[in-house]
Amino acid sequence: MIPRKLSALVKDYSIKFPVIAITGPRQSGKTTLAKNVFPDYKYVNLEEIDKRQFALEDPRGFLMQYSGNLIIDEAQYAPDLFSYIQAFADNSGQMGNYILTGSQNFLLLERISQSLAGRVAIFTLLPFSYEELEASDYREEHYQNHIFRGFYPAIYDRKIEPHEWYSNYISTYIERDVRNTLNIGNLLQFRQFMQLCASSVGQLINFTSMGNSIGVSNNTIKNWISVLEASFVVFRMQPYVSNIKKRIIKSPKLFFYDTGLACELLGIQSVSQLNTHYAKGALFENFVIAELLKNALNRKEKQNLYFWRDSNANEIDCVIDKGDRIVPIEIKSAQTINASFFKGLDRFDEIFNTQNKTLVYGGSENQHRTSYNILSWRSLSSI
Repeated sequence: MIPRKLSALVKDYSIKFPVIAITGPRQSGKTTLAKNVFPDYKYVNLEEIDKRQFALEDPRGFLMQYSGNLIIDEAQYAPDLFSYIQAFADNSGQMGNYILTGSQNFLLLERISQSLAGRVAIFTLLPFSYEELEASDYREEHYQNHIFRGFYPAIYDRKIEPHEWYSNYISTYIERDVRNTLNIGNLLQFRQFMQLCASSVGQLINFTSMGNSIGVSNNTIKNWISVLEASFVVFRMQPYVSNIKKRIIKSPKLFFYDTGLACELLGIQSVSQLNTHYAKGALFENFVIAELLKNALNRKEKQNLYFWRDSNANEIDCVIDKGDRIVPIEIKSAQTINASFFKGLDRFDEIFNTQNKTLVYGGSENQHRTSYNILSWRSLSSI
């Protein structure tokens, strides 16, 4: 088993909170993590219809049946159960009594915030990070292999080809979750929308343009993106400006949590195809930003990732707001450093006076220059 960075934190918080909630995309390893961190706990999966009906129809009896320490998988299917968990946890006074997992973020977190506020520690487990794979037998010498293969554990565990696994993942999980959440009559149209999202990686979201491309309204596009976000397929990166209110109203950029899934939607079926594909640079940017996000989540840190663009088209791919300082990061897939890579960093420095200008590139050598910190893609955890 490849150790997950989140395991130690989950274990630590289980002695401080009565309930632990682990969210994340389907097949990211939530159940495996929970069972390995808490091997002596009872386990029940609410994907099983009879167990789900029991929890829905008789939540008190359900919790009494599975008394003691318990892992409840796909807990969002019985949201009314949370109020009873609150009462049982308060009565027992024990920490780490219940471990909840769920793959539909808005369903799980909405009820958790209503019923278990102050009693629950919430974690997000994404597919493997490069940091987790680095010490394993699955470490690759070239970033293209990681981008194409993606990071879902099943691909490594079963030694299955990415195309075989991702095509099934889309039809089995993503489209099923969409059916359960929205009344979509035309799944082919929704598939086209997901492909459009993949071709828009790293770009500003234009709801009107996307809607016109596939013949649906702006509101439909907004709803569909919200569903993909709730299912941990895509996420939005907001622009960095000094005024927080402005940060909210500016157009965000769109990224995928997993580049392997994006490659599947783009029809990329090999590393050689990726190397000549128009989206290679955008996918490398997506890969780096997703890794920075994983590193923050695996340390239970705030995900203060933004991008910056001014009216003259000067741009920084990623800005990390650490509170006491900001770290501007330019991302380039090239393996050779070019002086033009620093243009946006210099312009950003003129405005915000930062001392942490960083370039992440596709090469293998780190450099510490007078004005810049140059990092190989392999060194993202050092950020």
